[in-house]
Amino acid sequence: MPLTRNRWFVMDRLSSMAVFVKAVEVGSFAAAADVLDLSAPMVGKHVKMLEDHLGVRLINRTTRRQSLTETGQCFYERCKTVLMEVEAAEACVAESRAMPRGRLRVNAPVTFGAHCLAPILPEYLRAYPEVSVDLSLNDRVVDLVEEGYDAVVRVGALSDSSLIARPLAPYRLVACAAPSYLAERGTPSSPMDLGDHECLGFVHWAPRGSWEFKDANGAARTAAIASRLTTNSGQALRAAALAGFGIILQPFALLAGDLEAGRLVQLLCDYEPPSRSMHILFAPDERPGPKLRSFVDFMVQHFG
Repeated sequence: MPLTRNRWFVMDRLSSMAVFVKAVEVGSFAAAADVLDLSAPMVGKHVKMLEDHLGVRLINRTTRRQSLTETGQCFYERCKTVLMEVEAAEACVAESRAMPRGRLRVNAPVTFGAHCLAPILPEYLRAYPEVSVDLSLNDRVVDLVEEGYDAVVRVGALSDSSLIARPLAPYRLVACAAPSYLAERGTPSSPMDLGDHECLGFVHWAPRGSWEFKDANGAARTAAIASRLTTNSGQALRAAALAGFGIILQPFALLAGDLEAGRLVQLLCDYEPPSRSMHILFAPDERPGPKLRSFVDFMVQHFG
């Protein structure tokens, strides 16, 4: 019971602090009563309760004017801070309960965006019918702030940035080739054999000129490769691989259908293929709005 009484006392004290601050700002108990829809005696009662609790006079009152005491001035400034914090806390809760709405601009790498993100975006849009998504796909590093994106998905190592990064699951790659290529050139049994093969280069993989695998013991096996065909398009590399020109190293999501259908054959199965770290990035904000927060949570749920 004492705890319950104390809780109510704290609540009453906050109300009295709000009345006290208003009385100071508008200059009189009568004016505060008009603003707060209270009686002037009730305003005086709130102020007296604070003074009795603190054991000091906060306001010097006469029939014609009122003025803050020195202690009252200090208390007034502190009360404003407390009430602002309470208001901010309530706004934070209200915002978290608000329905996400508005246009969300998202950028993602081409292959991930087309084969991983786009198929599940309808689930997000159905869950949040007042949100619309502009999805931009390219493999260059975009400037989130300058180009006006709300969030970007980035594959690979992150450069130093003031952006907030939420980690997603590493982006899985796979090495494979067409049966016609393997029939002509043979099948590599280890990463070291790749130097004798035609390897299809992707300009966005770093470092260029080598592919790195791990053996069964977790040791890195770096293979130097030479690429006569290099491009910035995973789809173009896929077309070249299907034509039997060489070995491709691209995301599993891009090649899964070809592997399942037998149009491509996975290579170096005894070695762990390379993967790329992946993050979703957004601009720092003390309280991201419900639209952005809902999308980031959705991405972490599906790809985290």
